[in-house]
Amino acid sequence: MLDVQAPDAPLTLCPNSNASSECAHCKVRALSVCSALEAEELAALDKLARHVSFEKHQTIFAQGEASHSVFNITSGSVRLFKLLPDGRRQIVGFALPGDFLGLSLSERNAFSVETLSIASACQFPRAAFSELADAKPHLLRRLYDMAGHELSLAQDQMVILGRRTAEEKVAAFLLGLRKRWARIDGSTVRAPLPMSRQDIGDFLGLTVETVSRMMTKLARDKIIVIVPDGVRLLDLARLEALAET
Repeated sequence: MLDVQAPDAPLTLCPNSNASSECAHCKVRALSVCSALEAEELAALDKLARHVSFEKHQTIFAQGEASHSVFNITSGSVRLFKLLPDGRRQIVGFALPGDFLGLSLSERNAFSVETLSIASACQFPRAAFSELADAKPHLLRRLYDMAGHELSLAQDQMVILGRRTAEEKVAAFLLGLRKRWARIDGSTVRAPLPMSRQDIGDFLGLTVETVSRMMTKLARDKIIVIVPDGVRLLDLARLEALAET
């Protein structure tokens, strides 16, 4: 998982941040590490939490700075990226509601995180959260499970970047995003795209022109239809065949 720290920009407390047990009523609890905790344990976690909100395109934490906090994304979406020495940007992932950022062994952030939309999160002091996890083996196991899932995604991304054509990369990206959104809203035919095509290109190692051309081709072949907030999948079987090539 990624290094994180308290944001440099001022944070806005969520309107319901004074609720007696915000964690118990969290809409993404079942998707997050918090699902491992019972009600009494959630109350202890809630005491550590600072419920924060962010504007669109706000930096949550920056590459290279000291890591002090961990975050559980509760709404919105964010991009995770690394700036290379020559100034280029490599996007390494996108976080959605339920995703947890933090608890790396490094004391400094390896990446930067910036919101793609208005977003909210639970912010925990890194040291205090680590102590709680150490005292709750079932929470620690859940963290290990999520870390293993992230490793699997990273390995899949290496295959996508190294061994697939542009069309296959875009198809695999859309399928992966659709699967992640389905865990949140239950939809099986839509893939919201809060990120820009430039973001997608920086993630897949493609130019923005190539991403646009591949999306247009998939739409022309009636595999997807492009809608204002993303895409709808018209022919899931054909998209899966492309992604598995």
